[in-house]
Amino acid sequence: MAGFWTLLGAVAVALVLGGVFRWRTGRARKPAGASRVGRGVVELPEELRERVAAGGERVTLLQLSSTFCQPCRHTRVLLDDFAKRTDGVRHVEVDLTEHPEWSEPLRVHTTPTTLALDGDGRELFRVGGVPKRSALGAALEEHLG
Repeated sequence: MAGFWTLLGAVAVALVLGGVFRWRTGRARKPAGASRVGRGVVELPEELRERVAAGGERVTLLQLSSTFCQPCRHTRVLLDDFAKRTDGVRHVEVDLTEHPEWSEPLRVHTTPTTLALDGDGRELFRVGGVPKRSALGAALEEHLG
């Protein structure tokens, strides 16, 4: 009988943790240590800073991916389409497999992760996992409108 309760407890914990993970995935979150206006400081490597500044758009969606990441492919399609349909937004993808040293200063530990950066390279928000289109649009509304 003790085995049954142990199994039941393990299933309950797994369901709760799965629900929390699912709720957090794809939602825009303000960066840790964000100021009152919601802009955080992320330490962009020089090459990335140049790529972000070169676009001249108000918001750059910086997608951080890895080579064999299936959700990264879905994210690429979604963000490309979103950027094409939204004025003032562009999409840049970086493969962290080619630049693993960038994951620490960007505070990225899973892929895909999308950083929304303003024209100066400041982080507006980030999305872990495949972004939800509606949540992405809502989070960008205050920065584009």
